Amino acid sequence: MQFAPPGRPKRKPSLTPMIDVVFLLLVFFMLASRFGADAMLPFPLTSTGGEYTGPPRLIDVYPDRVTLNGVETADLPQALAPLIQSPTDMLILRGQDGASLQRIVTVTENLRKAGYSSAVLVE
Repeated sequence: MQFAPPGRPKRKPSLTPMIDVVFLLLVFFMLASRFGADAMLPFPLTSTGGEYTGPPRLIDVYPDRVTLNGVETADLPQALAPLIQSPTDMLILRGQDGASLQRIVTVTENLRKAGYSSAVLVE
């Protein structure tokens, strides 16, 4: 009488390689993600208009120039001076003809440095 050789016991799959892969992915995504605050605009651009008083102050921002009420100006703070009664008066900024967001941010930074503290960004 011949007996069949005893079968090999079934091996359970090892979870060690899978756990290693999960930890490697965890480390990768932790190192690849950014931590910290994002950059913010220097002063808050208001989303609600508030009360507008005084002469018009529409600043059109183009990729290569800036206009105030349709007139091109090289020195925006100096051109705004006769139209402003106080530094908190509302300024209206409008991006034109493909002006980048960085260009608009640069103009708002220049206005902040000149002492103006309130602006509305419109489309």
